[in-house]
Amino acid sequence: MPFKSQGFDTVQANHRLGFDDDERDFRIGAEILKSLGFSSIRLMTNNLSKVDRLKDQGLNVVERVPLIVNRTQHNDKYLQTKLEKSGHIL
Repeated sequence: MPFKSQGFDTVQANHRLGFDDDERDFRIGAEILKSLGFSSIRLMTNNLSKVDRLKDQGLNVVERVPLIVNRTQHNDKYLQTKLEKSGHIL
């Protein structure tokens, strides 16, 4: 049966499925970077939570490099949700 949208944004859909807003685990990625000799990184993201989560894993995030995203009719609601509910900087 094909997926049918029920009109929920990404955060609402995660909550309805019993998940947190973002359940990604940054421990393995951070351990890989540290095992390769990295202790400081520049991180390309618009999500400030990712910066904090990597810092919590012992990496020094020396710079957050923003991702420039053009808003279109196709991604406007998605980006607005990221801005309002996930604290992204756009």
